[in-house]
Amino acid sequence: VSRDDISNSKIDGLWRYFPLLPVADPKNRITLGETITPLIKLDRSVNYNSKDKGCVLVKDEGRLPTGSFKARGLCMAVSMAKQLKLNHLAIPTNGNAGAALAAYASRAGMKSTVFCPDDTPEINIREIERLGAETFMVNGLINECGKIVLEGKEKVGWFDVSTLKEPYRIEGKKTMGLELAEQLNWTLPDVIFYPTGGGTGLIGMWKAFSELLELGWIENKMPRMVAVQAEGCAPIYKAWNEGKEFAPLWNNAKTIASGIRVPIAVGDFLIIRAVKESNGFSITVNDNEIVNARDEISVSEGTLLCPEGAATFAAYKKALSSNLVSKNGSVVLFNCATGLKYP
Repeated sequence: VSRDDISNSKIDGLWRYFPLLPVADPKNRITLGETITPLIKLDRSVNYNSKDKGCVLVKDEGRLPTGSFKARGLCMAVSMAKQLKLNHLAIPTNGNAGAALAAYASRAGMKSTVFCPDDTPEINIREIERLGAETFMVNGLINECGKIVLEGKEKVGWFDVSTLKEPYRIEGKKTMGLELAEQLNWTLPDVIFYPTGGGTGLIGMWKAFSELLELGWIENKMPRMVAVQAEGCAPIYKAWNEGKEFAPLWNNAKTIASGIRVPIAVGDFLIIRAVKESNGFSITVNDNEIVNARDEISVSEGTLLCPEGAATFAAYKKALSSNLVSKNGSVVLFNCATGLKYP
């Protein structure tokens, strides 16, 4: 398979990369009309002068089905579940992953069960329920929801599609990296800022870039991966900052960016490894910085970021002022969902 095979493909969306993905039989590939998500250049909110050679792009994942990047991972997971003849899937979620599972499972004719923290925004709960999932509210955070899913495997018989508890969600998230490389003419940016909770997207992209390098589709210039976390829930940042491989449970996790309110990540060591291997870093921002970043981008660029996406812009500005990144570099910020999903 060559780059030209991909570039000349008549398939739109993530399935254009099927030679690099699982799901052997096309009839098992579930789709809801995924699209190539756009790269939006920030012109008015980034103070570059004529001598600066850099640029900042936002990859807007809010254009995907169910309005978030979770569609990528659950599209692949449900497709493989169909190939493996599973009929009942369960997931813990802060909102967007549950909606994506509900949608793709319904599309595939499967049953889905979703567990959400009881402070999940009502708009997410309604979406999950309307898309057909059996939906439960849990008095706890996403890790407590995960424990219920784990316990129910034997008792109820569902299949656990929690982050990194099965191998195919990460293959779906990998398409973010494949897509980004193709959009940039098979080159990669200098730096990627990624809002990091469970971290599947960051891990998946690093996997994608490694595979593209091995295939010879890209040159030996890999981006620096930046794991962006909220000050109120920063287990990865703390572990990275202390030079540790694993990140212990973060107590009393709080942030308005619910998608990155993950007090303990199954793939903590994989996230930290990718950050280190890429010569990247982890950084935190507070809720005020997130809100201010969201409002600044909305007014100056006409793009309504979700809180998690806004966190990456806040982190970029903080990294710029601390000389962690340069105005002469190419930077991609990931906006993981449409801002319309947040009250």
